[in-house]
Amino acid sequence: MLFSTSVQAQQNVCIFDLLGRAGESYKLMEEWALAAKNWGGDIKLIAYQKEEQADKDFKNGKCDAVAMTTMRSREYNKFAGSIDALGGVPSNDISKRAISYVLDERNAKRMVSSIKGEKYEVAAISPLGIAYIFVRDKNMNTIEKGIGKKFAYLHYDIAQKMAVERVGAVGVPSDISSFVRKFNNGEVDSIAAPGYAFKPLEIYKGLGNNGAMFTFPVVNVTGDLIILQDKFPPDFGKNSRAWSLKQLPKTFNVIKRIEAEIPAKYKLNVSAEDKIRYQKLLRDGRIELTQRGIYDPAMMRVLKKARCTVERTNFECSLDGE
Repeated sequence: MLFSTSVQAQQNVCIFDLLGRAGESYKLMEEWALAAKNWGGDIKLIAYQKEEQADKDFKNGKCDAVAMTTMRSREYNKFAGSIDALGGVPSNDISKRAISYVLDERNAKRMVSSIKGEKYEVAAISPLGIAYIFVRDKNMNTIEKGIGKKFAYLHYDIAQKMAVERVGAVGVPSDISSFVRKFNNGEVDSIAAPGYAFKPLEIYKGLGNNGAMFTFPVVNVTGDLIILQDKFPPDFGKNSRAWSLKQLPKTFNVIKRIEAEIPAKYKLNVSAEDKIRYQKLLRDGRIELTQRGIYDPAMMRVLKKARCTVERTNFECSLDGE
């Protein structure tokens, strides 16, 4: 009888945050670890400033869970991993609606994926903000002017690679810990990054006196917590997602504060005509990537519904295809 009840061992959770233990993402995970005690968890957090290493240690069994960007975690769950589709979430309001839907209990089965005999579960989704285009020369204010210019993209994201090639830019494969450094050092002409990265990664150094941040939303950036289901107590993922859902208002307030702190002198708008043009370009890219199996078609329908609930007059709301 002494051995009839299994004892759950401590869970190692690898956390990627560019700022390590000092970052906002890590601080949020500290709150999560405290709450996890109520769900039977015994969490040990391990901070990583290199995302690739956090993922590698998760794959090698050093971690029972990993928190990292959704673009990298897509391989573990395509449904949740498609929430960062190109142009799919053009505002924080739409992001909040989309994330809330995904975390809802009705999608519990979609949160679990079986890969090579292991069950991976999405236990949380956190917004990191909308990514915008930063350029070293503000005169590079249209796609046409970006032809032949160097653009740093995350090498593991097929979607980014395709988008860069489509607009005629010269893609420079990078990782999340080096792409801003290349921009600041003048190795590349432009990058896409959320406001979250502006101050800690000192993007203003790359902007100098002639750079700009174009306020057209390119991609929504989120982070996923992926757990190995059998390493955690029953219903742990369900309880974790419910907790994650409750954090959204606070997290979005942090994002709004960070975005508001970016000096107005760097922010430039694109013309109304170019905005529609770029939306169509991103839409075509999403459709192609969905057809190629990169994005989940069910998630594309969710995102379109969220966009058209907020922006009912948008041209795409009367179109089929997503």
